[in-house]
Amino acid sequence: MTHFPKASAAAGLHAESKHVPSSVNFPKVEELVLKYWDEDGTFQASIDARDAGENGSNEFVFYDGPPFANGLPHYGHLLTGYAKDLVARYQTQRGRRVERRFGWDTHGLPAELEAMKQLGMTDKAQIEAMGIDKFNDACRSSVMKYAGEWQEYVTRQARWVDFDNDYKTLNVEYMESVLWAFKQLHSKGLTYNGYRVLPYCWKDETPLSNHELRMDDDVYKDRQDQTVTVTFPIVAGESALSQELAGVGAIAWTTTPWTLPTNQALAVGPKVSYAVVPVGPNGVSLGATAEKFLLAADLVGAHAKDLGYDDAAAATAAVTATYAGAELEGLKYEPLWDYFADDEKYGTAKSWQFLLADYVTTTDGTGIVHQAPAYGEEDQKVCEQYGIPVVLSVDEGANFLPLFAEGPLSEIAGVQVFDANKAITKVVREAGRLARQASYVHSYPHCWRCRTPLIYRAISSWYVEVTAFKDRMVELNQDINWIPGNVKDGQFGKWLANARDWSISRNRYWGSPIPVWQSDDPDYPRTDVYGSIAEMQADFGRLPLNNEGEVDLHRPFIDELTRPNPDDPTGKSTMRRVEDVLDVWFDSGSMPYGQVHYPFENEEWFNTHNPADFIVEYIGQTRGWFYMLHILSTALFDRPAFRNVISHGIVLGSDGQKMSKSLRNYPDVSEVLDRDGSDAMRWFLMASPILRGGNLVVTEQGIRDGVRQVILPLWNVYSFFTLYANTANGGKGYDAKLRYDDYSDPMDQYLLANTGDLVRELTAKLDDYDVSGACESLRVYFDMLTNWYVRRSRTRFFDENVDAFDALYTALETVCRVAASLLPLVTEEIWRGLTGGRSVHLTDWPNADLFVPNTALVEQMDKIQQICSTGSSLRKAAKLRVRLPLAELTVVAPNAALLTDGAGVVADELNIRSVRFVDAADATPEEFGISQKLVVNARAAGPRLGKNVQLAIKGSKSGDWSLTNGVVTAGGLALEPSEYTLETVVSDGHDGGASAVAMLPGGGFVVLNTELTPELEAEGTARDMVRAIQQARKDTGLQVSDRIRTIISAPQDIVDALHANAELVKTETLTLKLELIPGDVETTITVERTVA
Repeated sequence: MTHFPKASAAAGLHAESKHVPSSVNFPKVEELVLKYWDEDGTFQASIDARDAGENGSNEFVFYDGPPFANGLPHYGHLLTGYAKDLVARYQTQRGRRVERRFGWDTHGLPAELEAMKQLGMTDKAQIEAMGIDKFNDACRSSVMKYAGEWQEYVTRQARWVDFDNDYKTLNVEYMESVLWAFKQLHSKGLTYNGYRVLPYCWKDETPLSNHELRMDDDVYKDRQDQTVTVTFPIVAGESALSQELAGVGAIAWTTTPWTLPTNQALAVGPKVSYAVVPVGPNGVSLGATAEKFLLAADLVGAHAKDLGYDDAAAATAAVTATYAGAELEGLKYEPLWDYFADDEKYGTAKSWQFLLADYVTTTDGTGIVHQAPAYGEEDQKVCEQYGIPVVLSVDEGANFLPLFAEGPLSEIAGVQVFDANKAITKVVREAGRLARQASYVHSYPHCWRCRTPLIYRAISSWYVEVTAFKDRMVELNQDINWIPGNVKDGQFGKWLANARDWSISRNRYWGSPIPVWQSDDPDYPRTDVYGSIAEMQADFGRLPLNNEGEVDLHRPFIDELTRPNPDDPTGKSTMRRVEDVLDVWFDSGSMPYGQVHYPFENEEWFNTHNPADFIVEYIGQTRGWFYMLHILSTALFDRPAFRNVISHGIVLGSDGQKMSKSLRNYPDVSEVLDRDGSDAMRWFLMASPILRGGNLVVTEQGIRDGVRQVILPLWNVYSFFTLYANTANGGKGYDAKLRYDDYSDPMDQYLLANTGDLVRELTAKLDDYDVSGACESLRVYFDMLTNWYVRRSRTRFFDENVDAFDALYTALETVCRVAASLLPLVTEEIWRGLTGGRSVHLTDWPNADLFVPNTALVEQMDKIQQICSTGSSLRKAAKLRVRLPLAELTVVAPNAALLTDGAGVVADELNIRSVRFVDAADATPEEFGISQKLVVNARAAGPRLGKNVQLAIKGSKSGDWSLTNGVVTAGGLALEPSEYTLETVVSDGHDGGASAVAMLPGGGFVVLNTELTPELEAEGTARDMVRAIQQARKDTGLQVSDRIRTIISAPQDIVDALHANAELVKTETLTLKLELIPGDVETTITVERTVA
């Protein structure tokens, strides 16, 4: 039986030939494999081949985080997808059943913004005018816009997922599970409706949760804003202190002048010292009219110029009185304007006083903080303690209300807040209340969806009271295996420890509804919460039906469910649903139970499939999906949602910056897949530090390196094997078989012992989710396989050595299996070609115990390789080509006797006539003319030693230095490791000839005799000609087994060298007849096939 092709994907890339070329189009191979999988049903077969076990005991549970399908996949998606697929394939090989159900995130602002873009809309008013039902229809259409492209990309990257049984968060079954989750939280007292200050996007007219500001670094961007320092004159009251300070202008600084119309109070630090400073001789810089000013004593100097002084010393000397912040509590001051002075209307009787707040510091500003409780989270908390109300000055679009149309701020009515800063500052100055005006560059939060600068705004919202169970979240986090491990107590753990209540309502349209109905008459309050469609039908007597008559939980159909308030004896009030929809993160966080319609269906399934065994997303999801899963699972089930999680880093553009379509700073995904293939991209991403939390710069060269260093070498070994296996036995071929032991040649023993070690290494690393470590082990193995075993064994394959065939076949078959999850396409092609089997992905993980361990041999051979590598480096440094033989190499190493069996290998590998091993215990470097030279780094040592560095330099040059117990002393001065280098020096002419030396890793050294003789040079010339003859054979199209006649015309010195080494030339080139013709200058080579 010929060895190849036993099988080939989709009729096979090389189905018409037994020969596997060393040059191959990998993307073409991948296309054929993908086609084969599709026709064969390989993916489903891989699942069906694994039994689920009793109650799913043999299942490996994987949760696939749902992406949005209203945008094309990018490198981040591909990276996560490769990791998901890799782990699932590996666990399948390990015998587990791994379902891989795909899901789609379909609700929320991303979908709404896409629909608005398609419809040419810019604000909510246009949506209301169009009709919520029609708008939501547009959202429904837009969310799956790129679903087809997603499937193409996912399939092209050789990622196996179940698209036919996918879940969508917009499906009524999924949404019902979400409503159930909300009601469960409500029943446990973990939800509430509150009026809080939240990050707010005025363009989208909706709040954000605090966690959304911490997902990505680019949420915060540098922004230049106007800052103002404003005076607030203290008003005389009944207290002696208020009368003493009457007219003194308290100075407060703010970066948000637009919040000044709603100034309600001034906050001071209770332990901060405050100073009164009169106006200096130079006058106040911007003409504030107060004669004395109050600010933190520590900041008087920083404001010296503003207060009219030449310098800080003069301003400090002018202080007339100081007060502790606690003494200032309750002092009243003159408000800037009286727009909200009507207490009956606004409840501001307690406004415009000094409050105490621990968060006030003297690190910047004035030590007195302007309080606008409608627009500052801390402001609201402090003012609430003093009974000061929240007063809004802007509408949902952040435009100033019409009430400002009258009075001094008439210019800002209807104006957007950021555009109103200048007008407000102007009015403050005209009123004599402006002490300073400046520009200020600061890091400012922007909406992650539309990139608009956010504001903070008080808004009514429903919350999950995360603070009530955050300690339990911290405890359960300890049960999770995080990769990388530092995330557990680092980024995620610290976030949990400081978790805040989660705002879950959004005043938008396209999303799961908040299932809360409230009475529309405050005199008859009532709140109902529904957790199922059945509950709604029972109370409302009907279901929410859309225009097609289908049950639909979206707005506006859910809003149409109303009923009389049972608690209203008048029968006039009505139960109406609160209009808000749920934060889209509540949807994705409900994925574990929502995907199976729990608890309405699949209750037993869910109980045995939660927590998940594995999830993976990028590091930002520690504030996103990972966080939401953990919140809901802790609150609902008191257990983690997942056991193992990879939190990978971020994929960056080729310039090290975030990927940008406009900058085109990354290679096009489609072009890379078409040119280099999916396996190349998979290897590049999986082999990088990114799955250990590091970031990764994507470059075309980096992707191509995977082909050059890993994929092509593996393919070349496959090509090499099939070439010789198919031409064996006179062209009949040799049918190699799996054989794990009973080999006599050390190279075969070494190969298979290494293969067994590889299986053990990859098992341990992939069990620990150390994917990059597994890639590195494979890379090292491939290097050993191609650059050591195959290269050292070529003659044995040419001689049709059965052991060599079986050993390499066994290694290749095994390595295809262990690499199948990392290189699924190329290993499929190779494995099927080798074995004729259905698919490598239907095989079990190899049993390492089948391979006979041989630690001693592996260590010996690895040391021999080190010796060869070191010797090769010496040759290269001395510019002595490998084909030029040298007389001797001396190896001085610990336990040298254990290496002597490798003398022939070293001699052959380095083209050395004689290799001598000397035990390190029996020799010293000095015997071989080796010494060390100390070089002092004056630049590094100078700052520490000063002038004494010259003593150290002099000692190093005169020999007045020593190395004792790892410490170098020169000229009587001990040096730090960074302050010197030790160079190895070989005495010229040692033993009567030239030599080169290099230290060996792990101890010992090698000494290479570099002296050339005429005999050595002649053999080198002959070997150069062997190389030229082999190239001529190739150029002529001869087969590797063809015997030839060789005619060489060359200068006399080359002819003489060939005569002296004729047998070498003939043996190496399969030349039966060698004809040498002395010529003048040029060398010509003619080869032709012959049989005699």
